[in-house]
Amino acid sequence: MAGAVDLSGLKARAEQRSAQQARPAAPAAPPGDGAAPPAPAAGSFVIDVTEDTFQTEVLERSMTVPVVVDLWAEWCQPCKQLSPTLEKLAAEGNGAWILAKVDVDANPRIAQMFQVQSIPTVYVVVAQQPVTSFSGVQPEEQLRGWVAQILDALRDRMPGIAEAEARGPAQEGSAEPVPEPEDPRFTAAEDALERGDYDAAIAAYEQILAVEPANAEAQAALSQVRFMARAESADPSAIAAADAAPDDVAAQKAAADAELAGGQVEAAFDRLVKTVQRTAAEDRDAAREHLVSLFELFAPDDPRVTTARRALARALY
Repeated sequence: MAGAVDLSGLKARAEQRSAQQARPAAPAAPPGDGAAPPAPAAGSFVIDVTEDTFQTEVLERSMTVPVVVDLWAEWCQPCKQLSPTLEKLAAEGNGAWILAKVDVDANPRIAQMFQVQSIPTVYVVVAQQPVTSFSGVQPEEQLRGWVAQILDALRDRMPGIAEAEARGPAQEGSAEPVPEPEDPRFTAAEDALERGDYDAAIAAYEQILAVEPANAEAQAALSQVRFMARAESADPSAIAAADAAPDDVAAQKAAADAELAGGQVEAAFDRLVKTVQRTAAEDRDAAREHLVSLFELFAPDDPRVTTARRALARALY
């Protein structure tokens, strides 16, 4: 994605305004002098950026550490789920990367430069160029791995990363970080799951999604709990029964659950793909939807899911 987004317009605009506002006692550094921006002070790893400060806070800082640009708006509910997680990770990073938050309503030119189609959208800017991006809410664990991959790829080329990591996660004398308060909605769902009350857990996650349809954590948990409920009552004889009645879609779904519960992932996927191939109309839709629900129990890049998705596409088209 490097070079796909042109940030020069904002850079020139910021330079022009900076020159107009500069006082004689503190002239701006001449362009091209190679001077790196100062290291951020503790607590400044999350910054609000405007069109006027974009050059200094994003482009110049991106010469020494990656700058993660979070494009958001006050009205955007998914943004309010993603931003706190990014802020938490930026604080933990202690300056190895900077989180630059941009309100797209107040700064439309920045959104235009990044060609934003939806929010939340996140870009990583390195050496004044966007290098990667994603849109939508992501689970904290996935974001943590994403940040680690970026730092690993750039550590040898960006001295600011190693310098920040050498300072350690906390300065001497600083207080221990305060744990984030637990979300009582998730706590209620997890308590129900511990009691083995799957219906109550499912209802709790469905209530979260009714208010926050894009909550990825609740979506993943709901898929897991629904399968756990089915798997607990799965009958091993369902496999033989399904083999004897290949056109019975309900039997094929039950057999796939039993196979998955027994660790036969590829067999479960293959069974439902073949069911899709030989059925039509509502039966075909039921088999396809059940297969997709099983995909949600795994990471999207799981090779077994990738292979089965290709087979499903061939079966459908």
